[in-house]
Amino acid sequence: MPLGPVEIIFAILGISILVIVHESGHYFAARAFGMRVTRYSIGFGPTLFKYQPKGSPTIFQVAAIPFLAYVQIAGMNPHEEVDPDDPELFTNKSAFARIVTIAAGPIANYLTASILVFFISLAGWPAFPWLSNVFMPDDERSQTAPHEPMTVHEVIEDSAAEEAGIQAGDIFVEANGVAVANVSDLTEQTKDRGGQDTEYIIERDGERMTFTIAPRANEDGRGLIGVAPVQPEPKYVAFDAKEAAWAALVFPWKLTEMQLTAIGGMIRERHTENIGGPVAMTRMVGTAVQNGPTHFFIVLVLLSVALGMFNLLPLPALDGGRLTFLAYEVITRRRPNEKVEAMVHFIGILLLLGVLILVTVRDIGNWS
Repeated sequence: MPLGPVEIIFAILGISILVIVHESGHYFAARAFGMRVTRYSIGFGPTLFKYQPKGSPTIFQVAAIPFLAYVQIAGMNPHEEVDPDDPELFTNKSAFARIVTIAAGPIANYLTASILVFFISLAGWPAFPWLSNVFMPDDERSQTAPHEPMTVHEVIEDSAAEEAGIQAGDIFVEANGVAVANVSDLTEQTKDRGGQDTEYIIERDGERMTFTIAPRANEDGRGLIGVAPVQPEPKYVAFDAKEAAWAALVFPWKLTEMQLTAIGGMIRERHTENIGGPVAMTRMVGTAVQNGPTHFFIVLVLLSVALGMFNLLPLPALDGGRLTFLAYEVITRRRPNEKVEAMVHFIGILLLLGVLILVTVRDIGNWS
C-alpha cells in the first residue's frame, strides 16, 4: 500500500526522535562531566530556528533536513585551538569522561529500546513467530495459527502460479491429491515437487477449478509456486511486570545478535541487499504506521537497536571508531596523533557518505 502524507510525517518524526535520543545521550554526558557544548542541532543544512538560553554556551537549532542531528563539544575538532588550561574542553577531560561521553549516544538508543519493549510488553505484543523466537522460544501463547482456508493474498510476479493463472482471492482446496487447509499444508505438498507437474484444486467465486503447476525449485531445492497467503489477525500477548522487565533486558541484546549475524552474512556473501538508507527507513516506519501504533513502536525498537549497534562498530567516523582510539590511549597510556586520527575519521566520513548516497539512490529506485 502506498504511503500517504500522514505516514511519511510520522515516519520522519519517529526516525528523527531516535537520532535526537542518540545525540542527547552525548549532550547530557558531556554536560555531566563539565564539557562545554557549543551547538546542538536537530537536522542539518540551512538553519530554520535557533535559540541560545541566557548564560548557556549552547546554541540549540533546528535545520532543514531532519534525518540527522549532531552535538558540537568544545575541543573535539582537531582543527580547534586548544587551551590546555581550559577545564571545559573535551581533550582536557579524563579518558573515562571521554569514553562515557562517546558511548552515551549508543547507550541512549539501547535504553530507549528497552523502555519501549517494557511498555509494549505490558500493553501486548503482536504474537509474531519471529518475536517468540527472540525471547519467548517455548511460550505457546505467542504462536498464531495460519489463516484458514488457504486464501491467496498476492501472486508473486513472474512465478509459476502467475503463469498458471492463479489470482488473489483464490482458495486452495487440494494440492497433489491431498486436502489443503492452510499455507502449512500447501507448503508441505509443494516443497518436494520442484520441476514436477502437480495438480492443484482451487475455489474461485464458489466454483472449483483444477490447475496443473510445476513448482520452481529455489536455491535449496525447495519447490515454490509463488503465492502469498492472507495473514491472520495476530493475537496480542500481554506480559506481567516481571516478564516485561525480562523482555526489556533480553530483547535488545538478542536483536543485536541477530543484526550482527546478518552483517556477517552480508560480508561473507558480498551483497548489500539488507542495507537501507533514510528512504528505506522511512518506508519501513511508514508501513508500520499503516499497521497500527504497536507495529510503529516495534519498528522504532528495531531501528533504535540498529542505530546503537551500528554506531558502536569500530569504524572511522562512528562512535565505535572514536572509542577504538580512546582504547588505544588507555592501553598505551599515550594519546594517538591528532592529525592521523582526524584523517582517519575524515576518510571514514567520505566512505560513509558515499555508501549512503548509493543506498539512497537504490532505495528511491525500489520505491518508485
